[in-house]
Amino acid sequence: MAEIKIAFWNLQNLFDTTASEIAADLEFTPEHGWDEEAFEEKITNLATIIRAMHHGSGPDLLGICEIENRAVATALLKKIGRPEYTLAHVESPDIRGIDVSLIYSKDVLTLVGKPKGHLVHFRYPTRDIFQVTLRVKLTSAELNVLVNHWPSRKQGQYESEPARITVAEHCGRLVDEILKYSRSDFLALPDTAASLARLNERWNRNVLVMGDLNDEPFNRSILDYLRASRDRDHLEEEIVPARNKKLPAVATYLKKRAYLFNCMWPLLGRADTGTSFFPSGTNTMLLLDQFIISRGLLYGLQGLKMDLESVRIMRPDQMTSPKGRPVPFDKKTKKGFSDHFPIEAVIQTV
Repeated sequence: MAEIKIAFWNLQNLFDTTASEIAADLEFTPEHGWDEEAFEEKITNLATIIRAMHHGSGPDLLGICEIENRAVATALLKKIGRPEYTLAHVESPDIRGIDVSLIYSKDVLTLVGKPKGHLVHFRYPTRDIFQVTLRVKLTSAELNVLVNHWPSRKQGQYESEPARITVAEHCGRLVDEILKYSRSDFLALPDTAASLARLNERWNRNVLVMGDLNDEPFNRSILDYLRASRDRDHLEEEIVPARNKKLPAVATYLKKRAYLFNCMWPLLGRADTGTSFFPSGTNTMLLLDQFIISRGLLYGLQGLKMDLESVRIMRPDQMTSPKGRPVPFDKKTKKGFSDHFPIEAVIQTV
């Protein structure tokens, strides 16, 4: 049984040193101390943590967010120094000028089709939901990845909650599209047992949602709109035929929503445990960075299965403060990493 080592990390404002309107607003310009030396030190520090992931073997699949563009991600790849790593990336017109991206090992995974960046438009374009389809080289199993960075809580958790709910609903729709036939494709199916098998084959595809969701697993955006929880009742449901038919009724199938399993729930309720520190509120360490999976990946129905026991927050000593918080990068001292801890897990081939 082979393993695919996965990880996600919010890299916290990884900008280049070229002046731009967004960079100037956020003070990531040479005039504000964000020069080539600071940039080189930050990516060196980040690369040190990435190489240390999974007990020093590094990830086979790494989602990242808060990067300005492909160029900074490419510079980070070079600093990591793993020639088998390659980048899946689409530039995003996010209002803050920051992207999400995916690094993967060409030795383990191969790209299927073209990556897609899905924007959610309010009165401005928000951050990407980045969709990448990969295939495991060893077994040919397919893995559909959605890398997320949802709107910030900086304007207040409840004031900004509608924005995250909107993005959660959009992400849920993308999951539905991966796992379900469209109306026209469904209507084109003959009413046969073979067609029902095709519906269930699609229903059981491997979907991995990862990212900084800026909400915790128990918040409404994730529970009620993405439909991701710790419960398995809905996840156990297959596509079943209507009475005296081989296929379900059209309305029944089209209304069916894909439920997801949130792998992070066992980490909740532990003292001083989370991926990011917030100075206000009752809980100061928040579990914002998450792995969420489809029924196929939960039960190992199509060649891949998430090892739930492997899910963890990576807290290396060098990036953990004495109070147990992640150490952000400081432009003045050139020390530190990010204001988020990475998360790790293992997917097994079955």
